[in-house]
Parts: sequence; structure tokens; C-alpha cells
Amino acid sequence: MSLTGNHNYFEDFQVGEVIRHARGKTMCEQDNVGITLQVLNTAEGHFNEHAMQQNAMGRDGWNQRLQFGGVTIAMVIGLTMQDTGENALRELKLDKIRLKAPVFHGDTLYAYSEVLDTQADAPDDAGRVTFKHWGVNQNDQVVFEGERTVLIKRRSHYADSH
Repeated sequence: MSLTGNHNYFEDFQVGEVIRHARGKTMCEQDNVGITLQVLNTAEGHFNEHAMQQNAMGRDGWNQRLQFGGVTIAMVIGLTMQDTGENALRELKLDKIRLKAPVFHGDTLYAYSEVLDTQADAPDDAGRVTFKHWGVNQNDQVVFEGERTVLIKRRSHYADSH
């Protein structure tokens, strides 16, 4: 019996492969207020509904509270983990982060990944995989892009031992 998926070891990732991750996440009040306050981000754009209604911001005239970008990043990458992180030994790098569009309370996020690179020159029991992750909202508008490099177990060293 395997504790993880069958297709998420180092050997399973091929450069150019694109993964549409199965789960989505609707952003809720707790995501915005609870988590944002925990990191001491008190910007009015996240907490003051009245101010946001009175002072339309941005080119699209947003008039509602914005989700904190750090939460958007965490949610999108979290949605990728079932397929890209179950056999991770170490997170090595998170780079080229871009918040491309605002996320609001009630938006639903979905995640995609593309395998950009694989390197077998890591320790014998693992290899490095670099992913491009992106998240879209319910309207298929890209809200996040970023690259992540992970040290992932090799099937040959772990699949039969657990």
C-alpha cells in the first residue's frame, strides 16, 4: 500500500508536462481577515469595506476588499501539492512571483503547473524539479504565476521501502 500518489516521484515528471490540479478553493472571510491579521498586514484594502466602496481603486474600479496576495500565493501553491509535493524532501526555491490580477472574497481559485526542468544531479535518492505554477479564478483570469524548485524522492529508492 502506498501512502502517496503513484505518479509524483522524480522519475514521473517530464519537461513540458502541464498538470491541471483537481481541486479548487473558494476564498472566504477567514482567508482574508484571519490569515492577513496573523501576519500583521492591516492595509485598508483588506479590511475596510466602506473605504473600498467609497474610493474605487485600480484600473478596473475595484470597490470591494482585496484578498492578501500572500494568501493567494499560498492557496495556489497549496492546490498543487497533491501532485507536486507529496514526495518532496525539500523546498529549494520560490521565484518569479507575479500577482497578475486581484482576488476578492468569494472568488474560486484553481491551479496549474508546468514542468520546466528536471535535474538528476541531486543526491542519489532524489532529483530536482522546477515547476511553473499559476492560478486562475472562476473566470479563467490568471491571478498568480511563480516558479518553484523542489527536491523530490526517486521511486527507485522509496516506493518499495514504505
